[in-house]
Amino acid sequence: MTTGVFDCSVDEERIAGIDAAAAAVRRGELVVIPTDTVYGVAVDAFSPAAVNALLAAKGRGRDMPVPVLVSSIAMLTGVADDIGEAGNELAQRFWPGPLSLVVRHPAHLSWDLGDARGTVMVRIPDHEVALDLIARTGPLATSSANRSGHPPATTMLDARLQLGAFAAVYLDGGTCAAAVPSTIIDLTGDRPRALRIGVLDLEALRSVVPDIDGGDD
Repeated sequence: MTTGVFDCSVDEERIAGIDAAAAAVRRGELVVIPTDTVYGVAVDAFSPAAVNALLAAKGRGRDMPVPVLVSSIAMLTGVADDIGEAGNELAQRFWPGPLSLVVRHPAHLSWDLGDARGTVMVRIPDHEVALDLIARTGPLATSSANRSGHPPATTMLDARLQLGAFAAVYLDGGTCAAAVPSTIIDLTGDRPRALRIGVLDLEALRSVVPDIDGGDD
């Protein structure tokens, strides 16, 4: 497989790169994309074979299900059940942005993201390249573009050094602005619960939803 690398700071390369990445996703191949946090490796969320290839590329087991990126609230409604009042308030305040929400997904969805037990972690990234690609492909199963146990990639070169030919297309969006993972909030219980504090801290989250359990209560 020939690997394509595209500099998305150049308009012509960005257009060609998104075209190439969308085609690769349709073929079930892996692509590396910039996000507002760290670089991600992405595949068609509805292709179990592609998700398995992503897990193999990272050296990661099924016990750590793959999150999903969407490009709009409309797209979210296709992959998630009702996210509730707290979820809606958080989404309205922080999306697009570095907030991941763990929610229940409709039972009829024909996907396999790992041992997720009826849940999916979703977010809308605040990055034009990622959003343009997702708008073309639909939901993308996406994990940080690094081998398991290694630091997340903050540049395209970081990602390529770790994943190499596993990915068919690399979209270079420069150095990631945050270089810190997203904050994760679990909405599947009786009370929203912080699973990981990343870019967004508890103070920011509780300014919108005061009763979030941060593990310090």
